[in-house]
Amino acid sequence: MLLEAIRYGEKPEVRARLTQVVSEALDVTHLQELLNERALVREAMTPETLHRVREDMERAEVRRLQPHYIESFFLEAFRFLGGTVHKREAHRYEITHVPALVRERDRMIGRGEPVLSRYERITFEKDLIHVAGKPMAAFIAPGHPLLQAVIDLLLERYRDLLRRGTMLVDENDLGTYPRVIFALEHAIRDGRVTPSGEPVYQSRRMLYLEVDSHGQIRPVNGAPYLDYRPLRDDEPSPETIWQRPECSWITPDLENTVLSYAIEHLVPEHLEEIRTQKLRLIEKARYAIRDRLTKEIAYWDHRAEELKLEETSGKANLRITAQEAQHRADELALRLRQRMHELDLEAQITALPPVVLGGFLVVPRGLLLHMVGQATIPLGDAQDRLRAAAYAREIVMQVERELGFEPIDREKECLGYDIESRDPQTGKLRFIEVKGRLHGEMVLTVTRNEILTSLNKPDDYILAVVEFFDDSTYHVHYIRHPFQREPDFGVTSVNYNVSELLSRGERIK
Repeated sequence: MLLEAIRYGEKPEVRARLTQVVSEALDVTHLQELLNERALVREAMTPETLHRVREDMERAEVRRLQPHYIESFFLEAFRFLGGTVHKREAHRYEITHVPALVRERDRMIGRGEPVLSRYERITFEKDLIHVAGKPMAAFIAPGHPLLQAVIDLLLERYRDLLRRGTMLVDENDLGTYPRVIFALEHAIRDGRVTPSGEPVYQSRRMLYLEVDSHGQIRPVNGAPYLDYRPLRDDEPSPETIWQRPECSWITPDLENTVLSYAIEHLVPEHLEEIRTQKLRLIEKARYAIRDRLTKEIAYWDHRAEELKLEETSGKANLRITAQEAQHRADELALRLRQRMHELDLEAQITALPPVVLGGFLVVPRGLLLHMVGQATIPLGDAQDRLRAAAYAREIVMQVERELGFEPIDREKECLGYDIESRDPQTGKLRFIEVKGRLHGEMVLTVTRNEILTSLNKPDDYILAVVEFFDDSTYHVHYIRHPFQREPDFGVTSVNYNVSELLSRGERIK
């Protein structure tokens, strides 16, 4: 009707005014300003933020626990608790017996569908839920009642072991001084509580802090323990290792030192991140709710007054009475006060003290070799290997730049890859693990974490092998889809034949 009025308007001034109204309504800049003003998540409207979110999602995907870590953990833990599970198809299993204690634990903690006594098929990959000609599989992932019951049982039995700690061996460390890694949990809550009296958490994070023999503390990303192995029976006992002078710097005061570091450096960063984004969202929600409910309250207050006048004048057969209209206005006013109070509580964001859940001693392989009297790689040679690894990364980063990518060295973050390389045209990331090897070496060792990282992002993961002939001559090989299957649960590293890997790769330089 508005367009018709513009087209057929009798007065030029009316036609001009209507044209102006429509032009303002369809003005892109004006619409963008309105969206920015009312949008609950303004950042989603900018291309820069979209690129950043996409990159974060790619990084999260390459470091995800599902499906490989969850699958290997669940199968091992479920059998340990007495369950019976058989492999039927690739990454699809049949559970013929769920132990009574698992079902009973689900009855205690479960809130959704119950745990069954058997499952015709389960899987850990969404793409394998439906397979032609095969039974539909239950998708086992964080949140599934069967997995939650298994985790809860294991934590109940062995939570104290986390506090007692353990010793793990770093096969790639040829030094002689151990390190200590602490696992902490940090939570941020608001002023609300659940019906059962539990606090409502805005964020909960696992934090890992590594302390070396010099007292230096650094955060460790991901799950650092995945690349380490337990002590073998033929190796020195934990008691013997603990009595070594290399361990004399490890004292009970370390826990307080780590807590102080977390409180000073990690807690404020976590709190500021959550508070900034949450308070902005709360304020926008507060504005939107108050605006909408205030208008509704005003409407029903006004409507109640109108109905009173009509009732006073004797008008009958009214569809709604003045009392009902006023009741609606009062209900909306109460709802507004309640929502504002809830938002006030939600805005009371506070950081709880970090809690040390446990820790472990990282024993370098060099110390074990030294203790049993075996020849170790001289310190100079070990340092040469570190320099060679750094040189190999520099070479690959230069190759990436020549290919038109924007590489970043992230080796120190222990993410399962060494280099993160961005395509400036598309914004996509590729993840590169770098291995430097002398020409003629036959074995290349890859950690479990590196293998599973590659399987999480197979199309964007590259194994780069720098083959050194001398100080100035080298070849760079890129191997895509280098690994075909995940290692078994207890495996921390796998040795590959270098020649076989290179035969499947492409020489880049």
